[in-house]
Order: sequence, then structure tokens, then C-alpha cells
Amino acid sequence: MSTLVIVESPTKARTIRNYLPRDYQVEASMGHVRDLPQSASDIPENVKKEKWAKIGVNVEADFEPLYIVPQDKKKVVKALKDALKGADELILATDEDREGESISWHLLQLLKPKVPVKRMVFHEITEDAIQRALSDCRDVDVQLVHAQETRRILDRLVGYTLSPLLWRKISAGLSAGRVQSVAVRLLVTRERQRRAFRKGSYWDLKAELTKDKTPFEARLVSVGNTRVATGADFDESTGQIITGRQVLLLNEEETRSLHDRLSDRPWTVANLEERASTRKPSAPFTTSTLQQEANRKLRLSARETMRTAQNLYEQGYITYMRTDSTNLSQQAIVAARSCVEQMYGKEYLSPQPRQYTTKAKGAQEAHEAIRPAGSSFRTPQATGLSGRELSLYDLIWKRTVATQMAEARQTNVTVQLQVEDATFRAAGKRIDFPGFFRAYVEGSDDPNAAIENQEVILPRLQVGDHPECTELDAIGHETQPPARYSEASLVKMLESEGIGRPSTYASIIGTIIDRGYAQLINNSLIPTFTAFAVTTLLEKHFPDLVDTSFTARMEQTLDDISTGEADWLPYLKEFYLGETGLESQVEEREDQIDGREARAIDLEGLDTKIRISKYGAYIEQETEEGEPRIINIPQDLSPADLDAEKLEVLLTRSEQTRPASRHKRSDLRVLQWSLRSLRAAWRCHGRQSQAETRLAASRCDALTGNV
Repeated sequence: MSTLVIVESPTKARTIRNYLPRDYQVEASMGHVRDLPQSASDIPENVKKEKWAKIGVNVEADFEPLYIVPQDKKKVVKALKDALKGADELILATDEDREGESISWHLLQLLKPKVPVKRMVFHEITEDAIQRALSDCRDVDVQLVHAQETRRILDRLVGYTLSPLLWRKISAGLSAGRVQSVAVRLLVTRERQRRAFRKGSYWDLKAELTKDKTPFEARLVSVGNTRVATGADFDESTGQIITGRQVLLLNEEETRSLHDRLSDRPWTVANLEERASTRKPSAPFTTSTLQQEANRKLRLSARETMRTAQNLYEQGYITYMRTDSTNLSQQAIVAARSCVEQMYGKEYLSPQPRQYTTKAKGAQEAHEAIRPAGSSFRTPQATGLSGRELSLYDLIWKRTVATQMAEARQTNVTVQLQVEDATFRAAGKRIDFPGFFRAYVEGSDDPNAAIENQEVILPRLQVGDHPECTELDAIGHETQPPARYSEASLVKMLESEGIGRPSTYASIIGTIIDRGYAQLINNSLIPTFTAFAVTTLLEKHFPDLVDTSFTARMEQTLDDISTGEADWLPYLKEFYLGETGLESQVEEREDQIDGREARAIDLEGLDTKIRISKYGAYIEQETEEGEPRIINIPQDLSPADLDAEKLEVLLTRSEQTRPASRHKRSDLRVLQWSLRSLRAAWRCHGRQSQAETRLAASRCDALTGNV
């Protein structure tokens, strides 16, 4: 008897083949074998004339999806059909989540097997796991398939209905998405906050002191029982102290005067507090937290993290990497505790096995956290891995092992020092027992945050002591605008708001960058002018679709459909075909949206017009003679950073252009011919003509009225 086993990838096939009997044939489907059509050329001839065909979902027949086999998958399907001819049994061993269940279902629909079929699921690719899975096969879970299909249809309806509107009103090539557009709005909202931000300035004093030859630092906190202002006391929109705050705002002159008054005066320890605290290790990794931590510590994008984790899983090094669960199996707990005892000693082992519960909204997918595979964990050095794979495995290994380590014990010390009527504060931290700090310390989204296991040692001090002040400096500060989102902080925000699913965040962020909605610079996601234009249009005409709470409720409904608590068809009908459904909204507002207005961006504090073309953003301004000037905005200049000063620099460098009305048709033909020539040169000779192409294109569009 021969058995055909189908998995998704060649790597997974090679690994799983090692743990199966010799008469088992393992083949790869190379991911999905069927999907909704991606382009007009994919649509079958018999339905091409149907109104719904371009969406790929028959909204007139209970939202029946139009599935096709992509051209690049036809050979794969034929090979699988040929392999099935000689098999007595078919085992579908795709991933254990909704996506994997859907792939198995599509394989069944295409292969139409006449032999017995089993569905095999496993959380890791080890010999024990595969053998257990072989003896505990099941049928394809149609409810999981239905949940994935509903989500896919809904995403298609949103994307394929709104995107063409964006092409017509703003620029070709743009896209909208159920989660993508909300994520872009988050970036734009933060950039608006940065633009509205007003700097506040404040001063304080920093003292360098010493006691028993041990130096330490103290900061001014109050003068005459009035607290000195810090950055947290400022209103970001005005740059002024928040109304009602009873604080002392020192300027440079006042601070230097205070410095002179306190110099050479005696310092006295007025109060000393010690507070013991403990810290528990963080939960093991989920998809979301792995993406966040890999971005913080390894500077990997969400895409790179998931690609690397996929490789580690398929090679049998880690458990399945798409999971919302923080649960660890008994096997994993035993393996982690064994590592702790062997590598750090019994004193570093937590007294009792530590288990975690999942707190994420709508937690789903796999039933265990991401951890090293197997009943015993290979150390990073013993894996033979290198590069990113080694770095990511090391991160996962340390985080998992740390979960079974003892709590860290530390003492926080706060010292108040008095010099005349001024109060200074010194803060120290003493690690009494490092516990899990020995293995792992979680990163922070705040680049200025201190590492949690870093000690700050103060000398032995007692109330009444008189430490010596060796240096006293007046320090000026300026408040900083809200930090832009990194990939890590955006993933964290999306998950906390219940928007989308962590398994899709990598592709969503990748799409945002690929479509020109954001640039990734120095690990910050910086929205473009195009993102501003698209977000403004959606906020004005389709506010629900970019509202975080509305999107989160939609996500919850999709989860309810997966558990049978909600009916998928009435929901889709109401969302798309209802009286206020998406289809009618787009039809109704098509004529209400003025394309020229949609391509314009209003930035507070600038009276010039900023517009969008398919070649990027540009400034449109009239000269004193009434002629328009068109100035391309550099790609690396973000909306938040375009102020009056930078605008003046751009205008100074620009050349005047004549108004369209003064050009003859022959002039326009020459300009258009030049543009085509420049485009051809760009295609033939690479990027050297890119700047010229963009400049000519934007001017041509402006003159011909196509902008």
C-alpha cells in the first residue's frame, strides 16, 4: 500500500520525509493551488462579460467565489494528480491554521481523490510529533475553511471595490484594503500629530556628586516646594505648559542664576527610600510578539522575520510560527526547565512550572506558543545555523527558556538631596538576584529606555550625609514630537486594537511600503504624501472603513463566523449589498468626489498647494506674473517635515513654467514626445534618467490638465 502526503513547500517535504515510512511519497503544493483571479487575463471567457467577474466573487449568487488555477500552478496540479494515480491513500499535511486548512480543501476540490483521504496536523516537525499526528488524523474542518473563505471574500470586496475608485480619483496603482487602509491611517494620524507638534523648552540642573569616592548623578526636581517642569508637562499642540499644571518653568537665565546661587553650597541627604521589587519573565513568543522583538533587537522587518521563522519551522527547529497562543505544552515546559537546570543551576529554576494564558483579542490558530521544537531544546550553538536563522532561533530559545526561570529580584533606591531651597533626586537600582535576566531581557519600543537589568549603583548613603558636589551644569531641553511608528510598534498597535490577524501583518506592512504609502527609513515607517491624499479621501467619504473600532468589530464578526456564532451570508449581503452597503456607497459618491480636490493636500501652516500625480508629490504655486510654478517634492521629504523654511528652499531652486493656455498644441506635442523619450531612456539605461522623467512627467501632466 502506498500513501501520498501533500505539504506546502519543498523544504517541509524534505524534512517530514525523514520521519515517514519508506512507502510514503511526499509532494509539495507550493502554497495555494487555487485562488480568486488576480487580473482580467485570469478570468474565464464564459464569465468575462459578467459585471461581478472583475471582483472574482459572484455577488448576485450568494457571493460564490470564482476560483481559478493560476498559470504558474498548473504544472504543480498536474504533478500532484499524476502522483495520486499510484496512491492507495491521500494524506493532506498542510499547516494547522485556517490558511492550511483552506489549502487542503482546495486540493480536495481539484484532485477529486477516489482513495481514502486523511487530514494530518502537527505543531512541529519532529519524529515524535509526526508519528503522533499519523495515528491521530481527522477530516478537513469545513468550518475553518468557511471562516477563511469568508475573510478572503470580504477582503476582496473591499480591495476590488475601493481600489478602482482611488485609481480614478488619485492615481493608478493604488490599493485599499480592510486592514491595510486602517494601518495607513494610523501612520498618517501620527504624522499629523508630528506636524501639529509645537516645541516647548525648559531648563534644569544636573549635579555630579561623590561619596566615599563613588560618583553618582542627581537632577533638580523642585525649588521652594514647587516641582520643576519636565517634558511631560507640555501641551504638544501649543508648546506651552498644560493648563492647570502647578510647575516651575525655568528659562536659561533663571537656571544659570540658580546655578550660581547653589554653587559651593552644602548638600545634604534629606530622604532615602529603598523599595524591593520582583520581575517575572515575559510570555513565550506569539506571531505578533516575535515580529515586534525581532524588529527591536535584530532590526528584521516583519516580512523577514516570518520568512526566517518559516524556514526554521520547515527544517524542524521551531514549532509553528503562526499562533496567537502563549501556551506551552508539558513537553516544552519539561525541556525548558531541563535547560535552565543544566545551564544556569537549580537556583535559577522557577519553584513551580510557569504557564501563561493568552490575552490577545480573538486569540486563535495554533494551540501553542512559538518555541524550539522537540522534547529537548537544542542550544543555538548546537544547531549549525548561521546568519538570520541563528539570530532568530537564539531569540526564540532564550525567550522560551527564560519562561521557566526564577523571578528577578531588585531594589530601587531613591535619594532626595537638599541644597538651600532646591531639591535634587538621585535614582539607583541594585540587582539582588538576576533570575531570568541571565538568559533574556525584553526590548523596548522606547529607544531611550534603559535596559531593565542594568544596575545603577549609588554609594552607601544615610539621611544627614553631606556628599560633595563636583560639578553642577545648567541643561536645556526641548520637547520631542511623537515618535513615528516602527514595524514593531505598528504591529503592537494593530494587535492591541484587534485589527487584522498577526499572521497577516507582515504582508500588510510590505504592501504599504510597496504601494508607496510609506518609506522605511532608520526603522521608522514614514507616510508619504500619497498616503495623506488616500487617507483624507477615505476619512471624508468612507469613514467606517478606516475607523479602528469599526474594523475591530468586523474582525470579531469574522471570528464569530468561524465558530458558528454568526452567519456569513447575511453579513456579507448587508456589508456589500445593503442600503448603505459598500457597493451603493461607492456608486453614490463616485460623482461627489472631485479628482483634483482628492489629489490636493492641505498642510497646516502652508498656503501653497501640494498635489499628487502618479510620479509623486509636487508644489503648485503662482508667480507674481500669474504663471504657475511646479516644483517636485523630493521623495525623502515627509509631510511632517515640509515647513515654510524648506518650502522656500524648494521654491528658490525651482524654474518657472508657463501656464498651459499660452502653449500651442505643437508645444505640448513636443513636450509629450520628450516625456516618452525620457521614459524610454529610463527603461533602457536604468535609473540615471529617473529624476528627469519625473520632472518632465509632472510638468506635462500639469500642462495637459491630467494632474
